Amino acid sequence: MYLVYIGIEYMFYDVVISGAGPVGLFLACELALAKCTVLVLEKAEHPHSPLKQLPFGIRGLSAPTVEAFYRRGVLKELMVPQRLKDPFGNTGKAQSRRQAGHFAGIPFYFDDIDTSQWAHRLPSSTDTMLLSEMEELETVLARRAQALGVVIKRGVAATGLHQTGDGVRVESDGQSFQGKWLVGCDGSRSVVRKMGGFEFAGTEPEFTGYSAQVEIADPEKLSPGRNLTATGMYFQSQPGFLVMQEFDGGASHGAGPVTLAQVQQVLRRVSGTDVTVSALHAAATWTDRARQATSYRNGRVLLAGDAAHIHAPLGGQGLNLGIGDAMNLGWKLAAAIHGRAPAGLLDSYHTERHPIGAQVLDWSRAQVAAMRPDPHARALSAILRDLMETRDGATYIAGRVRGIFMQYDLGDGHPMVGRSVPNFELEDGTTIGELMHDGRGMLLDFASNAALKTLAAEYGDRMKYVAGRAKDQCGLSAALIRPDGFVVWASGQQPHLADAGRAAASWFSANPR
Repeated sequence: MYLVYIGIEYMFYDVVISGAGPVGLFLACELALAKCTVLVLEKAEHPHSPLKQLPFGIRGLSAPTVEAFYRRGVLKELMVPQRLKDPFGNTGKAQSRRQAGHFAGIPFYFDDIDTSQWAHRLPSSTDTMLLSEMEELETVLARRAQALGVVIKRGVAATGLHQTGDGVRVESDGQSFQGKWLVGCDGSRSVVRKMGGFEFAGTEPEFTGYSAQVEIADPEKLSPGRNLTATGMYFQSQPGFLVMQEFDGGASHGAGPVTLAQVQQVLRRVSGTDVTVSALHAAATWTDRARQATSYRNGRVLLAGDAAHIHAPLGGQGLNLGIGDAMNLGWKLAAAIHGRAPAGLLDSYHTERHPIGAQVLDWSRAQVAAMRPDPHARALSAILRDLMETRDGATYIAGRVRGIFMQYDLGDGHPMVGRSVPNFELEDGTTIGELMHDGRGMLLDFASNAALKTLAAEYGDRMKYVAGRAKDQCGLSAALIRPDGFVVWASGQQPHLADAGRAAASWFSANPR
């Protein structure tokens, strides 16, 4: 619908999203899949950047993100995860063990991980970790969003907002855009967060991080791989591509364009060598500042991704945390827009995601504490290294890094409640993930109970009924699955219809229609 007022054209959208990064675009796809009208505003005129491309643009996708992309049919469109397998350089002849990741620069290895401890991982489950490229992610998600009817306006930055009782007006250099809801997915320096009056609490940085593409005149002076030193850390993913950390309290971040002389000085201090940088092609700085919005919602304005939480990019947790926000928020906001949200459903976005964000911030802080160039940190690091070389230690760290243990607190009940549903493979070869491409909830019935089929029918197109046995049912007879793939009710024996009905009403609608 259009409205012309004082010479300005307004179009009313269900949701306006500020930010066309992976989080904003994935959220736009979720909303459009649920038949909402969506406008995405992005301040950058062009989506391309060397820092979004390999190797700087590399991002690890953890298990919840891989599952989310698989459940929406996005994973098969990504080519980089299919061809890029090893970010740790496990190709040299001297490598006798394959590195699976790191915590605070301390490696852990595949042969130390006992995946049998990760309950409910099935042969049909998706990978627990894949590698991706930011530019490809944004390209694929933008294409999907536009195919679903999302409008993307680039070179348009939000400069003001005004909330009313039934919507939000977003201003941008003389233009106005109207939505019922506004979601800030506009990064760590979020304008929406600042204009929306959100409190952003946390801790200040201890180091400045650098990502730089350089040419080095005497590369033999630098050691390969990740190197923790007396003054910080440096890492070469491949010749000429540097990541450095200098513990200066974050003083050099945001101090202006990074120069060749600055990169050389930092590299010499951190590496303890007189290495010479002969050319600088690209550079950016970052810090370990760790902050989180105390609330993810203020009226009709919500936050997701880096707009809601920031931390050091150690272990690649940021993208995964943001995609989790979008997957959680999308179906709930759509239900509110369509008048089908039970009481408290939209508020459960903050209730569920804020604790997950807080855990990731503490995970980042713990790594920084172990990387400080002081005797206390070195002592802590030595103990961590010993623990990570044990089977249980490596399995725990790997599980945390890959999001295996993530569970929402959805109350007492079956141990699977609050967890991501296993990717059950039905007898005909179909998997649960493949059945979730349409974004609907699901009542899964391994016992083909007629009463459960009747219950699912009461919710019409909001819930599909899937019956039939699976090759491995993990001891379940039935489960109710939200559109984001999380289990909200499960039964290990003959299901109790009243319990199933209460769970369905709590998450889908108190008044089915």
